[in-house]
Amino acid sequence: MLPFVGYGQRQNVLPDWALGGFARPEKANPIITPDPSNQFDCPMRDAKVKWEESDVFNPAATVKDGKIYVLYRAEDNSATGIGKRTSRIGIAESADGIRMKRGDTPVMYPDRDNMKEYEWPGGCEDPRVSVTEDGLYVMAYTAWNRKVARLCIATSRDLIHWKKHGPAFAKAYDGRFKDLFCKSGSMVTAVKDGKLVLTRINGKYFMYWGEHAVYAATSDDLTNWTPILDERGELATVIKPRPGFFDSALTECGPPAVLTDKGIVLLYNGKNQTDDSKRDKRFTGGAYCAGQILTDPENPMKVLRRLDVPFFRPMASFEKSGQYVDGTVFIEGLVFFKGKWFLYYGCADSQVSVAIYDPEKKSLGDQIPN
Repeated sequence: MLPFVGYGQRQNVLPDWALGGFARPEKANPIITPDPSNQFDCPMRDAKVKWEESDVFNPAATVKDGKIYVLYRAEDNSATGIGKRTSRIGIAESADGIRMKRGDTPVMYPDRDNMKEYEWPGGCEDPRVSVTEDGLYVMAYTAWNRKVARLCIATSRDLIHWKKHGPAFAKAYDGRFKDLFCKSGSMVTAVKDGKLVLTRINGKYFMYWGEHAVYAATSDDLTNWTPILDERGELATVIKPRPGFFDSALTECGPPAVLTDKGIVLLYNGKNQTDDSKRDKRFTGGAYCAGQILTDPENPMKVLRRLDVPFFRPMASFEKSGQYVDGTVFIEGLVFFKGKWFLYYGCADSQVSVAIYDPEKKSLGDQIPN
């Protein structure tokens, strides 16, 4: 049992294998908010569009040339309701990980290209970005045509110009999973020479993915991925939602997973059920909180440990007001920068914030209600 620290709350002592706790820098968040002044010539609409007018959220993050770059989902004002507008991916840079200088135009968007059938009219959503040791940036993002969401891959050398490679699973098993509703790709990385870079597991690149449950896939080239199947020939499950826990509705992969000396740490987004008989009643029904699992690097489908309570949850006012009023800290960006971990997340599907973990200092996860 966690030690009592005050009325209605308990300390959240994290195990030694977990990352965190992550602290929100004082008076810094949110670090990116909507900007109605930014416009660009949209090739889909043949018109100027205020591409980040309504909401900005769900950011990826990476390091380049001694700076942190945040790639975030931005929505225009073309409609009302989650998933009904067009999403594009913008970019911001920072020397300290907090103060952001953002670009005027998106770097990834629905264009007149080979991805039209997958990205029009919903756009490009929810990126996760990793980098190879030789500087190739790999983005796993959701292409949304408002019919089927597909996990897609793009690559870049400069974070500005991206080559779209199409659906991640298009070639696997003779195209069996090409049109699968799928999203949220978390490729396994490791810290090398002070930087988080892509690494291989048993000779192959490894990616956790999925929204309703966590699945996995492998790749030789980072663009074509093969889902791992079970003995019945169906998608093999790593974890799935747990009734009565904070992740009772969804277990959706977060930022790139990290290979450590303890194992592979996967940070994920857990959604709470709204049904009182199934949800964790300590947290708001429908809220997104963040969890972690530890898997075996020799057998990355094997779960060694799993947090029973979230290490990060909606607490600040801007994390509980916006498009998603039930509360959301949706984690997608993680970098190791100057000896500290920077976690970037979407706040209530409306703004972008950051939390920081210094491994040299003992720290707690977000307090847990009784």
